[in-house]
Amino acid sequence: MIDLKELSQNNYRIELKPNYSLVGFPRVLFFAVLITTCLSIAAFFWYLGAKLILPFAGLELALVGLGFYLNFRWSSQREIILINPNKVRIEKGRVFKDFSYEEYRSFARFQSKIKSNGDMELFLSSKGQSIGIGSFLVQEELLELKEHLTKLVAELNLLPPGG
Repeated sequence: MIDLKELSQNNYRIELKPNYSLVGFPRVLFFAVLITTCLSIAAFFWYLGAKLILPFAGLELALVGLGFYLNFRWSSQREIILINPNKVRIEKGRVFKDFSYEEYRSFARFQSKIKSNGDMELFLSSKGQSIGIGSFLVQEELLELKEHLTKLVAELNLLPPGG
């Protein structure tokens, strides 16, 4: 998901986050219904005498819980791109900022590269460094982000120095 905001005149903020279908309480509710259903079926079979069903149901729920946790963790990642006439800043993280990179806009270049499988990658390059942008976005969103960045950079390039 791409969220573009103009914070002030010629000062832009682009927030990138992955797409996900369940957010907040519905995630917990879905997992609770799954646990309740699985444990009630396992308890029923345990009552009928199939004693090994319950431990394997617990193992299954632990693995599904791990999958949910990893998915929730992946879907909480964020990237923020701040662009103004003088600087470009990229911030990456989940709840807290894990990575930050700032460069003068005149030295930085947004570039795209097509991988061997036909997918596009976006990155910011400056002074021999390349920082990937939006690796979790789908190709349509990457194209949209590339268009936004191209438009913003072209708009900022038209400003007079110091403007």
